Amino acid sequence: MLCTVATLDGEKLRTVQSLEKELGKTLLAFSCRDIGVTPLNDDEIARIKRIEEQLGVALVAVK
Repeated sequence: MLCTVATLDGEKLRTVQSLEKELGKTLLAFSCRDIGVTPLNDDEIARIKRIEEQLGVALVAVK
């Protein structure tokens, strides 16, 4: 499963903001979807790790 910060339209955003106000808490909205990961060999993993370290990000190989 892959989740990212959701983009909310006006009504959805107002709904979340209303709940935040009621709770006195900040809420983050995420959208998630199922994805399949793809198998990697040792060389591919090593190459991905090098780029992750270089860029300071996490990379995921998906189908």
